[in-house]
Amino acid sequence: MLKKNLQGFTLLELLIALSIFALVAVMAYGGLDTILKIQSQTQQESTRLARLQMAFTWLKRDIEQIIERPIRDEYGDKQPSVQGGQIQIEFTRAGWRNPAQQLRSSLQRIAYHIDNHTLIRTYWWTLDRVQDARPIKMDLLNDVEELQLRYLDEKLKWHEEWLNKKSKLKAIQVELTILGWGRITRIFAIANL
Repeated sequence: MLKKNLQGFTLLELLIALSIFALVAVMAYGGLDTILKIQSQTQQESTRLARLQMAFTWLKRDIEQIIERPIRDEYGDKQPSVQGGQIQIEFTRAGWRNPAQQLRSSLQRIAYHIDNHTLIRTYWWTLDRVQDARPIKMDLLNDVEELQLRYLDEKLKWHEEWLNKKSKLKAIQVELTILGWGRITRIFAIANL
């Protein structure tokens, strides 16, 4: 009978194979780590984009429902239905849904401003406030560096502020400067004024 020549791997061949396997594993881990980091960054930016879209949805819905209804503030002083400057705005809007049939108006007083780099939406339960009326605040968007507002009248002239104007308000331009994204500008038409 012929004896078969049985030979195994030498120690050197085994070490070379293990080295190649380790090198491939390190490269694969590096690629996987990069993919996981990119996925995490993409998820963060996607969440920021969703919050930005939600903030503009709130702004659009509120601004398009502005209605001519002055209010009385905490001190009983009459305030216009829309009062706005370059960095904040407060107004009365219609269309506040009431599915629970609570005893309240369908009109709502809304304000927008920036606080600690956050776009804040504020509203009150009543239009004409009493002295202990507490606003309800909602954080809409983080990383906001600046809010700029402009107001378009019926003569198509832009104003930096809007306080009891004789002409009608037709649109509001909202410009947000977002950290890492720059300026984003939207113009919202007003249907009810």
